[in-house]
Amino acid sequence: MAPSKDSPRRPIRIANCSGATPDPGSKMLEQAVSGPVDAIVGDYLAEFNIALNATGYHEGKHPGWEPTCEEGLMLTIDEAAKRGIKIVVNGGELNPKGLAQKVAEEAATRGLDLQVSYVEGDDLFESCQDRIKSGGVAHLDSSNNHVKLAKDTDLFLKDSSASLLTANAYLGGRGICAALNAGADIVICGRVADASPVIGLGLWWHNWQTDQYDELAGALIAGHLIECSGYSTGGNFSDFERYPMERLIDIGYPIAELAYDGTSVITKHESLNGIVNVDNLRTQFLYELQGNVYLNSDVKADITNIVLKGVGPNRVSVTGVKGLPPPPTTKLAIFYDGGYELESWVYATGRNSDVKFDLMEKQVRLAFKQLGVADKIDVVEFQRYGRVDHSIHNQMANTAGLRIIVHTRDEASLKNIARSFIIYGMQPFHGAHHGNLGRAGSPRKFPAYYPGVIEQSQLKECAVLLSAQGEEIKRVPVQPVAKTESLQPRDNFSITQNPVDLSTFGPTVNVPLSKVVLGRSGDKGGNINMGMFVHTPEEWDWLRTVMTTERMIELIGEDWRPEFYVERVEFPNIYAVHFVIYGILDRGVSSSTILDAFGKGFADYILDREVDIPKKFVDYYAGRTYDVEKPPVNPKI
Repeated sequence: MAPSKDSPRRPIRIANCSGATPDPGSKMLEQAVSGPVDAIVGDYLAEFNIALNATGYHEGKHPGWEPTCEEGLMLTIDEAAKRGIKIVVNGGELNPKGLAQKVAEEAATRGLDLQVSYVEGDDLFESCQDRIKSGGVAHLDSSNNHVKLAKDTDLFLKDSSASLLTANAYLGGRGICAALNAGADIVICGRVADASPVIGLGLWWHNWQTDQYDELAGALIAGHLIECSGYSTGGNFSDFERYPMERLIDIGYPIAELAYDGTSVITKHESLNGIVNVDNLRTQFLYELQGNVYLNSDVKADITNIVLKGVGPNRVSVTGVKGLPPPPTTKLAIFYDGGYELESWVYATGRNSDVKFDLMEKQVRLAFKQLGVADKIDVVEFQRYGRVDHSIHNQMANTAGLRIIVHTRDEASLKNIARSFIIYGMQPFHGAHHGNLGRAGSPRKFPAYYPGVIEQSQLKECAVLLSAQGEEIKRVPVQPVAKTESLQPRDNFSITQNPVDLSTFGPTVNVPLSKVVLGRSGDKGGNINMGMFVHTPEEWDWLRTVMTTERMIELIGEDWRPEFYVERVEFPNIYAVHFVIYGILDRGVSSSTILDAFGKGFADYILDREVDIPKKFVDYYAGRTYDVEKPPVNPKI
């Protein structure tokens, strides 16, 4: 049903059904039938999905959209028509038109009265080559003078032989709103920003103007809080061990109740498993931030003073977000043919794994020279994983791994690079064994990643409505945002204001940070972001005093490199400190040689580092567990 022209209207209830392509289509149907919702959104695209499917799509071997999104739509359209639920998804990927046509035809076959549409304008593949030749594409971090880009980051801009795979701009919610205003029931998008479906629904439902920045910023953060599906209801939660495990299996996904003023309440269907509380929402809020200003092509959200407050079982209100005009640019995710990647693992058991791996590395490097491929290799790394734990008496706990990974653009060298891994296979270190014998060194093509920016004024976005036969019946052009505001240097405070004398907290014990501190990390291209938080004002005074930029560098330890750069900000209302570590993921995403290429495990590494923590804090949390209905109580938040 169309939104009322009288405002304010009741909050729109928006359910999320997907945070990535692994989420099954059944989750969309589950959100539709488990309780009342006005709309369902699904985010199916990680940054590299489009590139992974590009070659197959252009060769006619892939439909160009995400199969789990199609599955969800086919399962759900009957209920959507019956209940009047709007559906907005980005699973159209490379071919939103094709998926929209398929859904329109299926809806007609079933006799459903549904208006299907799609949004176009994100795919800049055809124009990007000319853009590169005429002056290049600025890197997302190029305006930050402190950031040193990783080696070969802009290689494809200089290499005329580099084959472009995809180039997609991150769109906002205005195209989605245009489709809904034109009568669409289902809106299928390609590369819109993760939170844009919620922004578009908020614009439509509440009849906001595009300069109502506080409201738009609130929608942006509501979208950010629910965009990762299970991450807001118990998944990827650093305090999960304190809750009944059976409540964290097959969890329901989140719902945002977005009000006219841009504030929201995050919740879930009560009949489904999972957790929605302030702690879990803080971990999701801190995930994949850029700092204290969150960007979208519709609005900038100043999140410095965000407040999260429990307002009932599985209900958390979100207030305190301030809106600013959007930036003049938006992200342009470019993927190109990075060449080939070869990988091999070898394992060592016992106390002397390091010297064993030293021998293996010397042998392989010599083989590269002997087989004439040393100068054909763009990247080679010998990464050591795990340490022997002599306190556990089984072989798995006493085994460490060496990961050898190579990138090359020289196809003729592949065979000899692979041979280099095994040519000294009968001269190994004592006890060497391979977990991937028979697959070691098997080359695979990989898409390399370049996060660029593009002026919003250069985009040609359009909402397109289809007939029941999948034919175009209406086009609604979307004008670029009327007002923009250039990005200012990000806030960065290496230490807190008014630090507290640590001796006032009493005796300390040297234990992992995780005994008291919670947090989450993620990736932003070649950078890692990490947020960490505590529960009480006294703990906050300690955390903000202890967790300086210098302390973060110290905790990163041997992984730190002089070319990295750290930004630090605080969120005082939620007792959180947030860091961005620039360059630590190399070129990022599919270009990264790091095993944890998306930075998911970084928080666990940092929180596992031992520091001096006030004993009274540690004692309070020792052995403490929580019931889902009675989460930790914070007197301020």
